[in-house]
Amino acid sequence: MQKISVVRIFMTLALILSSLNLAAKDTEIAEKEGKDGLKAEIKEFIDHHLQDSHDFTLFSDKESGKHYGFPLPVILWDNGLKVFSSSKFHHGETVAEVDGNYYKLYHSKIYKTDAEGTINYDEDHHATNEKPLDFSITKNVVSMLLIGLLMFFMFRSLAKSYKKNNGMPSGVGRFLEPLVLFVRDEIAKPNIGHNYKKYMSFLLTIFFFIWLLNLLGMTPLGVNVTGNIAVTFGLALLTFLITNFTANKNYWGHIFWMPGVPTFMKVVLAPIELLGVFIKPFSLMIRLYANMTAGHVVIMSIVGMMFLFKSWIGSPLSFGLAFVLSILELLVAALQAYIFTMLSALYFGMANEEAHH
Repeated sequence: MQKISVVRIFMTLALILSSLNLAAKDTEIAEKEGKDGLKAEIKEFIDHHLQDSHDFTLFSDKESGKHYGFPLPVILWDNGLKVFSSSKFHHGETVAEVDGNYYKLYHSKIYKTDAEGTINYDEDHHATNEKPLDFSITKNVVSMLLIGLLMFFMFRSLAKSYKKNNGMPSGVGRFLEPLVLFVRDEIAKPNIGHNYKKYMSFLLTIFFFIWLLNLLGMTPLGVNVTGNIAVTFGLALLTFLITNFTANKNYWGHIFWMPGVPTFMKVVLAPIELLGVFIKPFSLMIRLYANMTAGHVVIMSIVGMMFLFKSWIGSPLSFGLAFVLSILELLVAALQAYIFTMLSALYFGMANEEAHH
């Protein structure tokens, strides 16, 4: 009987230990699943910040499902002009019906669908639904319009102060004048030469436009205009067109028939030089896009680490690192505007360089 009781005791202890072990494993699995869910939520938030959207959402309440912000106009061309508010999509949760047609907002893009909002996919899980031409006023468009208006009033104020004070700036003009002189004396003159004046309007516009958009991207508004490759493509395209349409004969001569070079080498080098004409604006586009996108991703990833660590050591370290990187991002915002403007001026100078005998 004693042997049986001892066996029962050991069996009971074994069952208790195994149950405790299973409970610990369940807790570990639950914590892991919770962390995986939080990681997915942080990744989704970062992706949402980087993408353009058809509404301006300031913040959202996940528990109640409410979004605080304002809708923007949706302008589509689908066998005619279709104009309606983005509030019909309810942040992608519902299907918008317009003139008997149904449209669904899916991954920040508008697709034509049916009343149930069916999205068809190909083998690579890409949506195959028809997409109407989208001319909507999106969040990035609103941001660019706001920066354009801000620049208009800033420089209008500077021009008025010059007129009233006999060439002396006042108010906001005292802040703008050193920056204007910097672009003229440190960027335009050294890289372009005596023809710099005809390019100054573009160089000033591009410098302040990129810089202010970069600063706007660091605010809690969730704007990432210069991290949108379509925007950087448009800016680089302007530099490309101005460079080539204002270039002189000497510029094109050095591309297609380099002086002082053997004929055989001219034939070999001409395609390479012509390729360089397109590589230059491409590098402008990628440099601005990649640097600004990387900055946003790194800062938001480090902020997200505070919610993953949930400890008195990890969270303060993440906050401190995010703060330092945000200060560094202020420098990067101005630096990227300077680099884009300086390289544009360099290309203009190369296009207007006189022949040397």
